[in-house]
Amino acid sequence: MNNTRFTFIDLFSGIGGFKMALSNNDGHCLGFSEINKDAINTYCDNFQVESNCNLGDITKIKELPDHDLLTAGVPCQSWSIAGKNLGFDDDRGQLWNDTIYLLQQSQPKAFIFENVKGLVDPRNKKALSYILERIQKAGYYADYFVINSFDYGVPQNRIRIYIIGFKEKKYFQKFKLPRAIEKKLKLGDILGIEVKKPIDNKIVQMDLFGNIIESKTMSLSNTNGFNDYFLLNDLRNGHTTIHSWDIIDTTQRQKDICLLLLKNRRKSAYGDLDGNPLSLEHFQNLDPSINQDEINQLIQLEIFKHEEYSFIVKDYSIGNLIKEEEILLSFANDHKIIIDNLNTQRIFKTEKISIEKTIESLKKKAIIECHEVRYDFKNTKISTGLFGVNRIFLPSSDIFPTLVASDTNDFITLKTIEASSQDEFKSRFIQEVYKTKAFRKITKSEACLIQGFPKDFKLPESRAKWMKLIGNSVSVPVIDKLCTAIIETGVFENRQTISSLDGVNDEKSVVSLCA
Repeated sequence: MNNTRFTFIDLFSGIGGFKMALSNNDGHCLGFSEINKDAINTYCDNFQVESNCNLGDITKIKELPDHDLLTAGVPCQSWSIAGKNLGFDDDRGQLWNDTIYLLQQSQPKAFIFENVKGLVDPRNKKALSYILERIQKAGYYADYFVINSFDYGVPQNRIRIYIIGFKEKKYFQKFKLPRAIEKKLKLGDILGIEVKKPIDNKIVQMDLFGNIIESKTMSLSNTNGFNDYFLLNDLRNGHTTIHSWDIIDTTQRQKDICLLLLKNRRKSAYGDLDGNPLSLEHFQNLDPSINQDEINQLIQLEIFKHEEYSFIVKDYSIGNLIKEEEILLSFANDHKIIIDNLNTQRIFKTEKISIEKTIESLKKKAIIECHEVRYDFKNTKISTGLFGVNRIFLPSSDIFPTLVASDTNDFITLKTIEASSQDEFKSRFIQEVYKTKAFRKITKSEACLIQGFPKDFKLPESRAKWMKLIGNSVSVPVIDKLCTAIIETGVFENRQTISSLDGVNDEKSVVSLCA
């Protein structure tokens, strides 16, 4: 434990990832800010602090007690894929303004702000520049760092942005990002399984169309050519991709039609998106022997689905439209509406307009009618996977995917698969793991360890609740390393000691001391 002592305020505290890491470095918390009841209860229960240490809703905080370090895990949904990348168009994005206001008001010696990697996406360049500019105007020297939690001691692929700043330039110049640790914690360590990986006989992987593909390894030391997880998905291909037609009883003819769609749906000839449905005419241009009955059979098997791809706009009266319908019809081109074009328009996200419901409304009013039907795979959301399973990780994987608040369809198996070829590897996995259901979701204690908390950290019993809390948290070891690096700049030296703070008569300081 470092002998340097400092005080901190914990904004958007969640369950206390910052609190745990900073306390481990002799930091003393003067108060935390959180509005989620489950997070507040979890924080108070684990750290044995009173609920009156909670400063409450950040938007209502006018002043913070004097402190040395300000931390904030600013809500990330606005910049994440799950949050539709709305940024400052989302009310949650405005919380950055509240955070920087309190930074400017309280003027601590240093700060750490954390957010999702989406904030450094080129689409959010202006937003990140705005945040950094506001921080500079608040009187701070700051920079941002993109860090994967795996490099600092947890078996999780969790890439986040950390903005770190100092009041004085000399400490900012002394700050150096900690080096990645050499002996990294692996998923097998969390699962209590020792995994021995072969180091020779590397296999070159080929997809079903004869193209060489990169191994979908989640390991740094995987050299046997086999992937560390199986992906259940109809939109990708490879020897460790399991398609719906691999696990549903289908004929070779049906498998061939599925592969034809898979091979062609991403071609620009069929649309502007990364994946486009195909019409019967498209199928027949590729293989003239394909007929409608065969397509219908794949729909009945719930492998394919039909989509109304485009619509003709008929004559209508403006007075007969609601706002959502007017907006949708404004994207008509030559009296024609294409669904995929609508899906690229930002206004439907910002105005929270359901394209599907609006289309149905216009159809009922006989303002539009379907012009073209196309066919795509029924399961087109990659993160959903197939039949409730997205990925199944083998014990040989070094890392687990990012834990998220909404949980995922990712699973682990404790079973190892021995094989001499890719085809055997996949076949044995389907028979020995998938069909026998020899896989499960991670447990609460495993989730804690994957985020760097103790395995007995107290969380609610409900999986939905504890997954939301742990998925929203920072990784404790990352904050621990960053805190150590900040301390090593000397920024907290020659400061007033905690013991002298304990004796002050300032009622606000005494009440808010929540160490």
